[in-house]
Amino acid sequence: MTKTAFVFPGQGAQAVGMGHDAFQTFEGSRKIFEQADEALGFSLSGIIFNGPDDSLKQTANTQPALLTVSVALLEALKGRGLTPDYVAGHSLGEYSALVASGVMSFADAVVTVRSRGEFMEQAVPGGTGAMAAVLGAEREALAQLCAAVSAEAGAVELANVNCPGQIVISGTAAGVQGVVERGKEAGAKRVIPLEVSGPFHSSLMKPAAERLSGVLANVSFQDAAIPVIANVTAEPVTAASSIRELLVEQVYSPVLWEDTVRKLVDLGVTTFVEIGSGNVLAGLIKKVDRGLTVISINSVESLEAAVTPAG
Repeated sequence: MTKTAFVFPGQGAQAVGMGHDAFQTFEGSRKIFEQADEALGFSLSGIIFNGPDDSLKQTANTQPALLTVSVALLEALKGRGLTPDYVAGHSLGEYSALVASGVMSFADAVVTVRSRGEFMEQAVPGGTGAMAAVLGAEREALAQLCAAVSAEAGAVELANVNCPGQIVISGTAAGVQGVVERGKEAGAKRVIPLEVSGPFHSSLMKPAAERLSGVLANVSFQDAAIPVIANVTAEPVTAASSIRELLVEQVYSPVLWEDTVRKLVDLGVTTFVEIGSGNVLAGLIKKVDRGLTVISINSVESLEAAVTPAG
């Protein structure tokens, strides 16, 4: 029997206007946007639907915005015959997965990720951290290069292991620049600096993780009704206490997305349903295994196509 995983995108998938059609079409989706505005005490939905883009791109807005859109589309899916055997999310998307699996309430999650975004923005002074996408390098070779550059120039580490041939690095501006200059030593075809507000998923984020730990200590967690594949371990987890600890580690640890997809395939998953803005994860999943069925639900039209039988 084939199995299905629901997966949820993270930062970088945002776009002004995302989720507006679901807001207009489904009462359940509209209530999620209203709940977000109420929980946060300002009109997040206004920023999501109307921008400006610069406001939506601020990490403290981006994170709750993407969570809200994913959960709104998930709400629209309820009762339509699509149910997951597993859930997972890319970085911030892990919180959407936790809402889907019943670990956190949406209201708690949206307030938590607003704080998470603020802490991540504030952890490192502007301009001192950086991230870059490395294309074409082998993971082990790149890890060795990062270690060598860290010893000479400043900390730089693997941040997102996305798919074969695509790894994001993160760390000090000098460390990342060192890898940009020496990337060919690890077999990299290209190293592309990223526009980000901080060195996410690196050891420089430990101050943010400590602050997040204080917030998470006061949030109610339940054991997962659907196993969640954790970013930090790429292993299924259901225990509330373990999930809470892993969310703290996740802030300064690499996102093992390629490993997550491979673990889900090992567990019998053949269909991946990406729920949220864009289709970034669909592309990454296909690069891990072209034989997988991947569905992106990022609009009312795509949702209706996914749940309407052909013929």
